[in-house]
Amino acid sequence: MLASAYDEAFPAGFTSVVERHAAAIFAEDLLAAGLSGLVLDIGCGAGHVTHNLSLRGLEVMGLDPSPAMLGLAQQRYPELRWVLGDASLTQLLDDRRALAGIIARYSLIHVDPERVPGILATWAERLQPEGHVLVAFQCSEDPALPVREFDHKVAPAWRWHPQAMAEVMNRAGFSERWRLVAAADDQHRFAECHLVLQLRP
Repeated sequence: MLASAYDEAFPAGFTSVVERHAAAIFAEDLLAAGLSGLVLDIGCGAGHVTHNLSLRGLEVMGLDPSPAMLGLAQQRYPELRWVLGDASLTQLLDDRRALAGIIARYSLIHVDPERVPGILATWAERLQPEGHVLVAFQCSEDPALPVREFDHKVAPAWRWHPQAMAEVMNRAGFSERWRLVAAADDQHRFAECHLVLQLRP
């Protein structure tokens, strides 16, 4: 029931022009860098964004912890690969291919902040040198409160100040390439950040 309601609320996967363009630039950057191989869409939901990235020329696989959401993705886009999994990537232990990229749109927000450094270390281990990562998240506006829990309809969630997220990813071995921050509006309660980074060789 929840999966169907979520799918109806976000029929295209993107809720703003900024989201759509951030994903497009991520794909273009990755291809321009000459990176080839698998890109993971962590928290893929019903698979709309995963499919969008595949149309842009990426080899993409969707991961989501909800069997119901994956069922919708499989039904809609049967040509793509869908795996029950989450940001820890533990479900991919049998697939040791070096990844070209990871996209995690509004999924890392559901990871307890104390676990995030370990998650990012796993990402760094699985990525090719100079592999790309896109993370999108709701922003904490106050640098003095860089990580703040907030009420979310689906699961516990945390907002991050963009610089705080960039710094924790830097410590995991990633260098920032660019970021887009969109202000809150009638459709978005909080400002939102799209942050793209590259694994240092």
